[in-house]
Parts: sequence; structure tokens; C-alpha cells
Amino acid sequence: MYKIGKAEELATNIYLMVVEAPRVAKSCQPGQFVIVRTDEDGERIPLTICDYDREKGTVTIVVQVVGAATKMMSRLQAGDSFHDFAGPLGRPSDFVSEDMESLKKKRILFVAGGLGTAPVYPQVKWLHERGIAADVIIGAKTKELLIMEEEMKAVAGNLYVTTDDGSYGRSGMVTKVIDDLITEEGKSYDVCVAIGPMIMMKFVCLTTKKYDLPTVVSMNPIMVDGTGMCGACRLTVDGEVKFACVDGPEFDGHKVDFDQAMKRQQIYKTREGRDFLKAQEGDTHHGGCGNCGGND
Repeated sequence: MYKIGKAEELATNIYLMVVEAPRVAKSCQPGQFVIVRTDEDGERIPLTICDYDREKGTVTIVVQVVGAATKMMSRLQAGDSFHDFAGPLGRPSDFVSEDMESLKKKRILFVAGGLGTAPVYPQVKWLHERGIAADVIIGAKTKELLIMEEEMKAVAGNLYVTTDDGSYGRSGMVTKVIDDLITEEGKSYDVCVAIGPMIMMKFVCLTTKKYDLPTVVSMNPIMVDGTGMCGACRLTVDGEVKFACVDGPEFDGHKVDFDQAMKRQQIYKTREGRDFLKAQEGDTHHGGCGNCGGND
């Protein structure tokens, strides 16, 4: 059992939990995820790691209520426990293995949309701890849906907050802020990391492509099983079949077929749709098929 040391509501239907999981905390890196089950019969939910403390042996996750399993999670309080907390899974962010001197010379922009602020935070914090100041854009529909602003402010080089309705910070989508920073404020970047809803990442990539700005995205939103066996997170990257949970979750955003991924996400929601995809995709439907890198 994995005891919850802290549980709090960050915004409507969004909850932060600090979980005692020493083995996960010992080896996890920014960009990775865990699979969590509330009880023995509970659904397996993949969640990106939001933060970790190796000394205390804790891992922080952020849960958004979208169904019965996450609703059950949201009811847990400090002192309660998760039945399973498996990880770390997925590949760490690329910059974790980069040459540090080269990395320090890079101008990095992070773009976080909604719940995407949670997985962006450990990456920005990791860089901050190594003396690298990254610019960060946080976007949400309204002020009430913004999360972790103060935490991000403490580790970002510059923090730009925007809301779709203009109720707080700048007004407009995150893509408008990217345009403004580059065209109006004279900023330039070597790489962009965008994490958030699929549609947001698609349009961030369309925006950064105008500036020839390499962009990394996290395909965590389409993961279901987290092991490559369910076929939910199958996507096409540069013409090749990949699976977010075993080959990612991070990919070159300019090479991801977002339209196909979003269409599959809708089809996959029904049993009939899942059967259709399995029949259509054959041996490449599952990540453990050996044809897609899922066994690496």
C-alpha cells in the first residue's frame, strides 16, 4: 500500500496528492509517469509525475476527475492509501541525458495548457536546479482553472500567464503568447516543450513550425493501459507507428500526426470502436507486437 501524505484540491475537479513511494522516487526522472490503482479491483490510471523528493521518498501526482476511477481517487484524503503505485514508466525527457554544457546554452520555452502545467513543472524545476532558466507559458480557460502558478514562478526564468477569457494575466490562447514573445518582444528560442490537451499541442506545433522552432510534445493524454498492450496510445510519428507509453510519452511534435491521434482517441472510447481499430490495424494495434519498438 502507498500512503497519501498530502491531498488538496488545486482547482475544480483537479487534485494534488503526495504519495509515499520510495522506490519510485529513487529512480524517476522528469517526463516519466506512474500507473495508479485505488484498490484491488480499481482501474489502472497512468499519471505523469508532477514532482518527487528522493530524500523523503515521495512522488507528487495531479489527478483530474474525468470518470469513475478518477472520481474515486479524488475522494482520498491524507492518511489513505493507493493499492498500486507502479513506476517510473516511459522514457525520461531528452534533456536529462544531454550534455550539460550544451544544455546550458539553450534557450528553452515551455508551454503548459491546463493540466499540462503539472508535468511541465518537474522539467522546469530540474533545469532550475542546474542553473538553467527556462521561459514558461501557462494557459487556462479561466483564472479559476490555473494551477501551480506560484510553484512555477519559483523555478521559471520568466513566467507568462494567459487565460482564454482574459480573466487573469494576458488574454488569449498560449499560441498568441508565443507569437507575441517572438514577433513583438524579440524573444528567440532553441527548443519548445508543449504539454496539454491534444488540440492545444497541435496548434502550438503549427505556430512553432512558422518559426522553425523544434518542439517536443507529451502524448500522455492518449494513454490508457500504460504498457503498450491496449492499443489506445498508438500514433504515427514521421510515418512510423509508435506507442506513447513505451516509445514516449515525448515526441517531436512537428512529426506527430495529431489529426489521426485525435480521431483514434474518439473511436477508442466505445467497445465497437476498439474492435474496429483492432481489426483495421492488425499486428500493429498493440505496442508489444514487435513491429513498433514496443519491446525495446
